[in-house]
Amino acid sequence: MAVNLVPLDPAALEPIVGVELGVARAGIRQPGRRDLLVMRLAPGSAMAGVFTQNRFCAAPVLLARQHLAAGWEPRALVVNTGNANAGTGADGIARARAVCEGLARALGCAVEQILPFSTGVIMEPLPAERILAGLPAAVADLAPGNWAQAAEAIMTTDTVPKAASRRVALSGGEVRVTGIAKGAGMIRPDMATMLAFVATDAAVARADLERLVRAAASRSFNCITVDGDTSTNDAFMLVASGGAGVPARDEADLGLLGEAIDAVAMQLAQAIVRDAEGATKFVTVRVEQGRDEAECRRVAYAIAHSPLVKTAFFASDPNLGRILAAIGYAGVADLDAGGIDLYLNEIRVATGGARDADYRESQGVEAMRQAEFLLRVVLNRGSAAATLWTCDLSFDYVKINAEYRT
Repeated sequence: MAVNLVPLDPAALEPIVGVELGVARAGIRQPGRRDLLVMRLAPGSAMAGVFTQNRFCAAPVLLARQHLAAGWEPRALVVNTGNANAGTGADGIARARAVCEGLARALGCAVEQILPFSTGVIMEPLPAERILAGLPAAVADLAPGNWAQAAEAIMTTDTVPKAASRRVALSGGEVRVTGIAKGAGMIRPDMATMLAFVATDAAVARADLERLVRAAASRSFNCITVDGDTSTNDAFMLVASGGAGVPARDEADLGLLGEAIDAVAMQLAQAIVRDAEGATKFVTVRVEQGRDEAECRRVAYAIAHSPLVKTAFFASDPNLGRILAAIGYAGVADLDAGGIDLYLNEIRVATGGARDADYRESQGVEAMRQAEFLLRVVLNRGSAAATLWTCDLSFDYVKINAEYRT
């Protein structure tokens, strides 16, 4: 059960002029479920993206990077779930290319104008023939209002679809931003998340889109962790269709648009943590008064990645020693352990290298029993800060991942 995640309301998702979505049931891994998505882009659209830094990146990641770098005007994305097409070598590249070729024929464009994405089980051959057979149904289903169905079609172990929208007024008129994402496990993005696709109907130059997507990733998807694992298939793509006829060129408009994109990306990123595999707690980890942001992130991730800390979260056990130990091995060589303050919500639980004299164990238990709580670390050595979002590790996380392929 997702932690305090409001159910998706399809009516709240804004269509993006110039973007159509179509889904199909291709039977890639499970019969009868939506598992194939085509996103068609109007002529004149621009796209930018960030991809996984995992050296075993999947075949579709390699091909999508190649097609994006070639500079062709993008016309469509094709996304399958149920199979990651990672760890599949040259054969995986050939199968991903065959899918792109099939969609290019259907849409009447060049193969380089198609970007492929996959998610699912690693090191299994992509059933390209099933995807190719499902493409006609996905193309026939293309419509601007299919965002909710698209969010469902890219799910793997997610329990709920994830989507968000915003409107923003620019100097030339109102524009919209809508996005979808999937992810519940194998989440410690090193650029983005498992898969995320955000589109706006503003007209934005490619160079500006690249700035916006990197900034949004750093403030959202690069601030979450479920289990510390970076996927082979991570991708976060940002599309500008220009369909609203409203350009975003000057820094004021780009700033406003960037805020809307950041808001959508942050909502999607937090939804991933709230829907994490087996999660029962949503935890904000904030590190303050560090020398720089990188230092604060190191400390925050040390806490958020620790299995001992995360299992204590699950048990509502304020085992402060585990948290202090994680701070201590975060890699800040000159950190003064005696100068750190640790808080659960607003309760100071440790100071001066030891338990706060006024702290009572019952206060920590009460804080951790909540479905959401804040863990705050004050380093008292500078003015920088960083915030991450994570979850607990439960019995169900082990069960889900132990049974993932069986």
